[in-house]
Amino acid sequence: MANVLMGEYLHNMDAKGRVSFPTKLREILGETFYVTKTIDKHCLTVYPQDEWEKLSNKVAQLPQAKSANIRRVLFSGAGELNPDKQGRVLIPQHLREYAGLDKDVMVIGACNVAEIWDKAAWDDFNSSFDTADLMEVMGEYNV
Repeated sequence: MANVLMGEYLHNMDAKGRVSFPTKLREILGETFYVTKTIDKHCLTVYPQDEWEKLSNKVAQLPQAKSANIRRVLFSGAGELNPDKQGRVLIPQHLREYAGLDKDVMVIGACNVAEIWDKAAWDDFNSSFDTADLMEVMGEYNV
């Protein structure tokens, strides 16, 4: 995977819900990318177009009875992001509320996606993160 999204970037969100998206991440994400709720935690996941299409195709192939909730969570609130000339993106209001985004936000690279966190929630995640769990999973998958 040549274009890995990585790094932590602290930005301020303005009153309209705009966030300056990091240049290094925008270069990989492209001119249009997609944001949606993250299922396992209250942050947002940002997909480049090719990853969004892969995810959409995989979900479309799942049986409706098993995937209805996945479809609802991922696609009902998803939004298309197009950075303006200053590199800012407008995070839809309902997604800001879901992730608890207020003023200080962290944009992080997470391999093939990016995530948007409230800074306090990101700090909480990092302070409660158990490296032993990470090591166990890495060992299980020979990473």
